[in-house]
Amino acid sequence: TPGSSPRNLLDMDTFSKSDPVVVLFVQVSGSNEWKEFGRTEVIDNTLNPDFVRKFVLDYYFEEKQNLRFDVALFGAQDFLGQTFVALGEVIGSQRGRLERPLTGVPGKRCGTILLLAEELSNCRDIVTMQLCANKLDKKDFFGKSDPFLVFYRSNEDGTFTICHKTEVVKNTLNPVWQPFTIPVRALCNGDYDRTVKIDVYDWDRDGSHDFIGEFATSYRELSRAQSQFTVYEVLNPRKKCKKKKYVNSGTVTLLSFSVESEFTFVDYIRGGTQLNFTVAIDFTASNGLPSQPTSLHYVSPYQLSAYALALKAVGEIIQDYDSDKLFPAYGFGAKVPPDGKISHQFPLNNNMENPSCVGIEGVLESYLQSLRTVQLYGPTNFAPVINQVAGTAAQVTDGSQYHVLLIITDGVISDMLQTKEAIVTASSLPMSIIIVGVGPAEFEAMEELDGDEVRLSSRGRYAERDIVQFVPFRDYVDDSGNQVLSMARLAKDVLAEIPEQLLSYMKTRDIKPRRADP
Repeated sequence: TPGSSPRNLLDMDTFSKSDPVVVLFVQVSGSNEWKEFGRTEVIDNTLNPDFVRKFVLDYYFEEKQNLRFDVALFGAQDFLGQTFVALGEVIGSQRGRLERPLTGVPGKRCGTILLLAEELSNCRDIVTMQLCANKLDKKDFFGKSDPFLVFYRSNEDGTFTICHKTEVVKNTLNPVWQPFTIPVRALCNGDYDRTVKIDVYDWDRDGSHDFIGEFATSYRELSRAQSQFTVYEVLNPRKKCKKKKYVNSGTVTLLSFSVESEFTFVDYIRGGTQLNFTVAIDFTASNGLPSQPTSLHYVSPYQLSAYALALKAVGEIIQDYDSDKLFPAYGFGAKVPPDGKISHQFPLNNNMENPSCVGIEGVLESYLQSLRTVQLYGPTNFAPVINQVAGTAAQVTDGSQYHVLLIITDGVISDMLQTKEAIVTASSLPMSIIIVGVGPAEFEAMEELDGDEVRLSSRGRYAERDIVQFVPFRDYVDDSGNQVLSMARLAKDVLAEIPEQLLSYMKTRDIKPRRADP
């Protein structure tokens, strides 16, 4: 947000000082064209104006963003000077303050302009505050009042947008409202000095709430209350005009105000949280014989199977967050050599002691090898492999490890009750489950496990978090044949919820990101 303060401007008024305004132009990327971005307010009769109106720009570290500040006289065509600067120069200067000479009027010293920049990174902050009121006006005929507060943030054009309503406290002129939480972005759009207007109302059952009064403040002013109580007078402009002896309609006191940063997915990754990726592949007979072109496991010399494509699409993105690149990979629903026993969690690399494969390529290799050695059978049981990953996830719950299980299946599930139980148990652990459904089946059971519409439950217990994301593979088969694009879309959709799911785990456990090494 660059702000501006010109100094020692040219005096162009014959009878008084100048009335300057600053106009910001932004250069259109890759051209010589300049577009007006905005202008400050006009300050009357001064050669050293301090402008209040800020310019809010998106900053891109990787781009050169050229700015031009023109200083002119309001209402006249008189030009007082200009300066050219890149946004990066302002941000990169000490404490975000940059002083530049104004030029452009031949043979004259035009003064200087001081540019100030601050990053609105406070958009991630969340505020918790509590207010109470004293001696509010009595509005109800039979009782006292039923007061509540309405908060508004001011917009650039001077209008107001409602951003919070407190609860109603019944039948009192001295209410104490519950503490509430609101993002700084919602309260003031990240601008600490923007007006926050607060109206006090008396609640009425029919919705025609009575206006008691109002007061104004700003985020900066509210935040000062961290050290002392702040008392605001509640004023009713109509009463003020009518009654000579009117003092106020009561007071509102800010009892507490605290700010917390909302951590992001990137904060945790930078702080060293590892994503551990496990794969489980459906080897049941309903997929069809792998040697037949109609089989979902059929690998032609020209194209990978749907299973292999889904595995590659998701795995190649997740592996960037896994430092050892070792991925446990299992199959389920097959008869496994040497004795032909049915297994629901056999290692694809045939190594019971260490089921990890090296990289996504290693997983693909072991998958293709298993297709040649096991007999596709059934039933389709998810619970054993979910419980296996949950057991590993339960060993480290300090936020340093997070597990993602990818299940690829043709969707005809046999152990629905056990699977629901396993997912509900896993929902309190640091793990997420991605299910990709391949083939033409109806996937109602998978939609239920996804829990987007209705929170998943088992035997009266509800999942603590939504940890399952399901997508049908067929929705991403591109008619144009652009496989790269369609698999990128698949990966994007199945991975979209992982950051939020990781954050919800960290938040419920009050785990903060570790500080990244400088």
